[in-house]
Amino acid sequence: MTREAMEFDVVIVGGGPAGLSAAIRLKQIASEAERDISVCLIEKGSEIGAHIISGAVMDPRALTELLPSWKEDGAPLKIPVTEDRFLFLSEKGSFRVPNFLLPPVFQNHGNYVVSLSNVCRWLGQQAEALGVEVYAGFAGQEVLYDENGAVKGVATSDMGVGKDGKPTEAYQPGVELLAKYTLFAEGCRGHLGRQLETRFKLHDGTEPQVYGIGIKELWEIAPEKHRPGLVMHTAGWPLPSDTYGGSFLYHFENNLVAIGLVVGLGYSNPYLSPFEEFQRYKKHPEIRQFLEGGRRVGYGARAITAGGLQALPKLVFPGGGLVGDDAGFLNAARIKGSHAAIKSGMLAAEAVAQALAQGRRRDQLEAYPKGFQTSWLREELYRARNFKPWMSGNLWFGSFMFGIDQMLLRGKAPWTLHLKPDHTKLKKASECEPISYPKPDGVLTFDRLSSVFLSNTNHEENQPSHLTLKDPTVPIRVNLDLYAAPETRYCPAAVYEIVRDAAGKNPRLQINAQNCVHCKTCDIKDPTQNIVWVAPQGGEGPVYVNM
Repeated sequence: MTREAMEFDVVIVGGGPAGLSAAIRLKQIASEAERDISVCLIEKGSEIGAHIISGAVMDPRALTELLPSWKEDGAPLKIPVTEDRFLFLSEKGSFRVPNFLLPPVFQNHGNYVVSLSNVCRWLGQQAEALGVEVYAGFAGQEVLYDENGAVKGVATSDMGVGKDGKPTEAYQPGVELLAKYTLFAEGCRGHLGRQLETRFKLHDGTEPQVYGIGIKELWEIAPEKHRPGLVMHTAGWPLPSDTYGGSFLYHFENNLVAIGLVVGLGYSNPYLSPFEEFQRYKKHPEIRQFLEGGRRVGYGARAITAGGLQALPKLVFPGGGLVGDDAGFLNAARIKGSHAAIKSGMLAAEAVAQALAQGRRRDQLEAYPKGFQTSWLREELYRARNFKPWMSGNLWFGSFMFGIDQMLLRGKAPWTLHLKPDHTKLKKASECEPISYPKPDGVLTFDRLSSVFLSNTNHEENQPSHLTLKDPTVPIRVNLDLYAAPETRYCPAAVYEIVRDAAGKNPRLQINAQNCVHCKTCDIKDPTQNIVWVAPQGGEGPVYVNM
């Protein structure tokens, strides 16, 4: 069976805030100019919002630029921030930073506590109302190139392929989606974006990207403990001072609280488990006071880009560009990326619309990076560019230096600090102390499998694994031998497991791909870069609700 081909002016890969905003802006410009721009957007989740997870406190600045009447039109930004709290935690105590000492990046007046998955569902409705062709359940599997080497579109995943790689009775070939320009908005560590960065050398001359993993739970808490609009961040315990990270606890509507821990993936001890650190964090007196008497109703995890301005790749290549977290538009200091994603999508859309109006196709969209250079987004990221480098060394020294950077120098220090890839920082197990984590109590703390169940994750088992190994001998020969199998700990979904025979010998790596929540941590943190995440069949993975 051959692939069917469909042609559009613009194809957008990914239904997050960046991709949807690009689609909406393209249709707005087309309407203003009284001309047609055909736009197709594909999303690998079963529906728009299914794979979207974030804290989230949202800065509405970019949304207001995109859709000025968002409030009247029913956007799910209902709970304005009413109070900021920032605490440094020790194992049993805490110190609250007075608000007047908080740098502006840590203050949230004018922002909203939201479910980003629900915001994206609403944006999807706005896009469809404007005439965008939205196809959920279709994963972009392959980048297509024309005879000149420019991107000409993408092909979606073949459906109904068995574990042996052969078509089953349910086989359906993917579809070729061809375009004059293609925008990639896959989110952090997009698997097609990663290929484009390599092919077009988009990271030449930039710092390497660095990442964190955010692990999040949604809790319904006792009404008397609920403080709508309370935003609380912490640093310190349970993470050691040499490990970048911090927590969030956000109160939004219906007695719901979003709680999570972000752990920088540049940590060095292979025995560290971000999932287990998060479970420990919930037992701190400052945190458990809100959760006791409540119940956990949601779970998820996602990697985030944290390198900032100096780690942004070149944004464009012949035939398209990268937007949102596929490029790395996240302000790690503010723990916010949705407003940056929306703005980057708008900037890319405006460059595409200009090119189409000039009768161009599949060339370099230079107006996009030029627009970014003169935007408020670039200015914001510039002020925060040294946050991750400072905080990656030592919590206390980094906090002191970043405070000086922000409060005294207003983010305009005459230096830019450097970054190293996360996977290079892991030490050998023989150089580190094992970490003993307590067993889950099933009340405040939980295991991975019960957590994955709450994410509504599902994958058809009879298909090739989307977690691939360049060399199948490396997990035992290198990772287990030198690093004590760190993939069994950095994965928040119990995907990777070392199994042995009845005698406890002959270890092998078992990959439980059906558990995968698509966080991409394995693709990032694997010390040998042997694990490569690719898209499974469309419509699979988690289905996040209110996340």
